[in-house]
Amino acid sequence: AAMKQTKGLEGDKMSIIKFEFNPKVGIDNPALTLTEDTDGEGVGEPRFYLLTKDNTETFGFCLHEELGCQGHVIRQIELGGVAQRRGLQDGDRLLQVNGHFVDHMDHLRVVQKIKASGNQVLLAVLDGDSYEAAKSLGRDLSQLLPDDIRPRLCHVTRDRSGFGFSVSCPEGTKGTFQLSVLQDGPADRAGVPPGSWLLELNGDSVKSYSHTQLTKKLKQSGNKVTLLVASSAVEEFYRLRGLRVTAALADTSWLPFKVRELHLVKGPAGYGFLLKEDDCSSGGVGQFLWDVDVGLPAEQAGMKEGDRVLAVNGESVEGLDHEQTVHRIRAREDQVTLLVIDPAGDEFYHSVGL
Repeated sequence: AAMKQTKGLEGDKMSIIKFEFNPKVGIDNPALTLTEDTDGEGVGEPRFYLLTKDNTETFGFCLHEELGCQGHVIRQIELGGVAQRRGLQDGDRLLQVNGHFVDHMDHLRVVQKIKASGNQVLLAVLDGDSYEAAKSLGRDLSQLLPDDIRPRLCHVTRDRSGFGFSVSCPEGTKGTFQLSVLQDGPADRAGVPPGSWLLELNGDSVKSYSHTQLTKKLKQSGNKVTLLVASSAVEEFYRLRGLRVTAALADTSWLPFKVRELHLVKGPAGYGFLLKEDDCSSGGVGQFLWDVDVGLPAEQAGMKEGDRVLAVNGESVEGLDHEQTVHRIRAREDQVTLLVIDPAGDEFYHSVGL
C-alpha cells in the first residue's frame, strides 16, 4: 500500500480555544433510575445516563463552560434528540464521565474524556439548583456518587495450575456465571475480584452461553484469556436499572497493554521521527511512527517504531487523514505531546471491541 510520510514536522503555530462539545452519538438504553429525593438541604440525587451511538447519530446536547456559572453545564439539548428523550435537562451539571469524577477538571479535559469514550458513555449529572445548593453548602459532590460503578477488564495468563479461577452457574440457566478466584493465582494477580460475575470472554458476551459452552470456549483460548467482570455491587447497579455492562465502560488499569504519553521538545535537528499513514490491523487507516532517530527527542521520549498515534496535544486523531494529523503536530512551534500505543496493544484492544 502506498504510504504518505512527513519528516521533521516543523511548521506554524495554531491555537484552539473551545468551550462547547457536540459529540456524535446515539442511544438505545434508557436512562438509569431517576429520583427527586432530597436530603433536606435542597440537594437532589445524581442521575445516570448510559448513551450509546453509531457514527451517524449525536448525543443531542452541548457541554458548556460559562462565565458566572459553576461546573460543566448541559446546554442546547436537541429537540427530540437522544439527550432530551432520556431526560437530560438544560442546566444540568456534569459530575462524572464513565465513573470518573470530573467536576474539578479543566473543561477541555472533560470534553476530551467524552470524545475518548468512543461509541458509549456513562454520564452522571445533578440538576442545576441542587448543584448550586451543594456548592453553597460546601458539599463534596464526589460523596454523592457511588465509589466505583465500573466493570473490570482482566487479561489472565495460564500457569501450570490453570487460570486460577472456577466458574459456577445455576443449574439449567444460561449466561449467569460467578467466579471463584484462587488466592495469588493467575486470575487474582490479573485483578479478577473474588465472587465477580463474568460478562464477556475474549470480547464476546457470555449471555447466551451454557456452562458447557463456556468451558469449551475457555479451553479454546489457549494460554491467555480476557475477561470482562463485575463485582456484585457493580453488577447490581446496572441490573437494577436494566442496563447492559460493556467493555467500553471498563476499568482497564489491570491490563498489561498500556497507552503511552510522549512529550517531545524539538531540537536543532527536529523531533527525529517519520510519520506514515498505513492500514490498521483493526481496519481503516492510521498514523504510525517510524525511522526513530537515535539520540534525538523522539527516542529520548520513549518513541518506538511501529507505535500508532492516538492523540496529539490531548485531541484524538481518530478519523483524521495524514495531512490533518501533521497539522496538529505542527500546531505548537517547538513541542508536542503524543498519545501512542504499540502494535501488540493496538491489536489487543481491537480484539476485545475497544
